[in-house]
Amino acid sequence: MTSENRTHIFGPVPSRRLGLSLGVDLIPSKTCTFDCLYCEVGRTTDRTIQTRPYVPVSEILEQLRRKLLVCSPDIITLAGSGEPTLHSEIHRIIRGIREITDTRVAVLTNGSLFWNKEIRDRVLDADIIMPTLSSAFGQTFGRIHRPHPDIHLSAVVQGLRALRMDYKGLIFLEVVFLAGINDTVEEEEALKDVIDTIRPDRIQINTVVRPPSDPRARALDPGQLEKIRLLLGEDAEVIAGTPRHEGGGRAAQSAAEILLDTLKRRPLRAADIVDSLNMDPHEVDDLIKGLMIKGYIRGREHSGEIFYLSNEGGFREEKE
Repeated sequence: MTSENRTHIFGPVPSRRLGLSLGVDLIPSKTCTFDCLYCEVGRTTDRTIQTRPYVPVSEILEQLRRKLLVCSPDIITLAGSGEPTLHSEIHRIIRGIREITDTRVAVLTNGSLFWNKEIRDRVLDADIIMPTLSSAFGQTFGRIHRPHPDIHLSAVVQGLRALRMDYKGLIFLEVVFLAGINDTVEEEEALKDVIDTIRPDRIQINTVVRPPSDPRARALDPGQLEKIRLLLGEDAEVIAGTPRHEGGGRAAQSAAEILLDTLKRRPLRAADIVDSLNMDPHEVDDLIKGLMIKGYIRGREHSGEIFYLSNEGGFREEKE
């Protein structure tokens, strides 16, 4: 498989969870084990559980090495356009990053494959693993995540428990709540019982904050999220909201190149772009206007805010 001319490194971008994050995209766009209602990257086009060496390790590490010459992120995040644990050599990538930099490494994953010990073992050298669990009921799990037919909730939970036993680093468990789907008292209490058996270091409560792949994914209001936080306990935090900016890294390439590269993978608000590029808001407005006039990007309203998306590749809107 060739990945000639493909850029695997994106950002740095402001992360609500990690500060200034430099992304490493290991998987072809929308190759995933799930097809989640709320996914900000778009609908899954290749739903699979088969791991493969999708991108050459040497190619990823060389691009990362060059990128780190011109930016200083808070963290390097293996994430992007698909499920990163589908890359069969993710362990070699993590070890290679260790040889290049002391920057912490995070794996942003849906957590669906950790029942497989071989896959679980591949991520044990990361500093932070960030899986997702959004329901304790199989029917709701299926409705939210639309998983590959061979993935079942019981196996996902078993895999997360096994990860906690094997892994010495930090586990930040994301829980995504959707209005009218998994926001009942029964859902919340059952989920708490399951999370207690997984014992993550943090429980990060989220909802829809960017345009989702399916309009049926609707956000909970802040008051509801705060009630859930109180239920889930002292290790829980609400992360839905404005991204944090904790670092000062910036690529030396042009602002337009950085922005276009990022918007191919995820929508951003003007405020996010200001934070990511460390630019004056007026300069960002001019940049956005110019790129829209040239047809490179477009705006889309979501929950009263305007998000900007690339017009070439990457994010796919749900047509209904």
